[in-house]
Amino acid sequence: MLDLRLRHLNGCLGMQGKLQDGREIAVKKLSEKSKQGKREFTNEARLLACIQHRNVVSLLGYCAVPEKLLVYEYVVNESLDKLLFKSAKRDALDWKRRYSIIDGVAQGLLYLHEDSHERIIHRDIKASNILLDKKWRPKIADFGMARLYPEDKTHVNTRIAGTNGYMAPEYALHGTLSVKADVYSYGVVVLELISGHKNSTFKLDQECENLLDWVATCTQIGLLCTQSDPKLRPTMRQVVVMLSKKGVSLDEPTRPGYQGVKTRKPSKPSSSSTTTTTATSNTGSTWAFVGSTSNSHHSHLGSSYASSISDPHGKRPIEE
Repeated sequence: MLDLRLRHLNGCLGMQGKLQDGREIAVKKLSEKSKQGKREFTNEARLLACIQHRNVVSLLGYCAVPEKLLVYEYVVNESLDKLLFKSAKRDALDWKRRYSIIDGVAQGLLYLHEDSHERIIHRDIKASNILLDKKWRPKIADFGMARLYPEDKTHVNTRIAGTNGYMAPEYALHGTLSVKADVYSYGVVVLELISGHKNSTFKLDQECENLLDWVATCTQIGLLCTQSDPKLRPTMRQVVVMLSKKGVSLDEPTRPGYQGVKTRKPSKPSSSSTTTTTATSNTGSTWAFVGSTSNSHHSHLGSSYASSISDPHGKRPIEE
């Protein structure tokens, strides 16, 4: 049996409860007025069933009848946007934590883009879709608009879906989607994390020296990620390498891309298995719980960074 209690979770109507093994869960309920339709609900459940990474929220199960419900691991803290822009807890987001969030989201996106069993583009990376656990570890959430990305494609043309202010210009204007669209959105989040805190709260001491280094690095990376030309933006693997190395010489970014500025349409570049168990809740609904047994696949950095910087993480298997 599942012990569930109705409450608002991160601004959405949902339920919080515990499984028999003691794990706390959060249940996302798809309301009748929700913009997420049946297709998006099924898409989110299918994609998350095969994903396991410490920086991606874990889907523990789902229910389609009589109501559409998704069961996630319960994440204690609020979403990043509430903590960063609206909450009295904003001061708790010191620069060490902000840098950790920047790095964690990069690790999660790298996994989705290169290391998961299926290549996945999130399409809606933004502060409100990043949850923080009790250790302030970021977890990418809300995969309703995510889509699989074919191995043999550099980009695809698709309908535009996302959030204004976070969408890459080539995607918002032309519907050209690639992993670099997620990179652009990530860059916006990086810049928000940098600019969302008052500098006057810091003192000129040894910690501040680290802060200045972090701010300089993150600003540079954010600008590199938001370059107008998608081919000039780094991959998430390159971002992770840049974040993990001190004293690395970064490329000079070109002009950032803006949704309101028309750009030429980019030219065409040249050339898991799961297990399922069921349980019955005290509301009478039947749940399917999924667990992934897949291993990550391999790819290569393949850029100028590879010749000068070794990847400290290497190719990782699915993380806990």
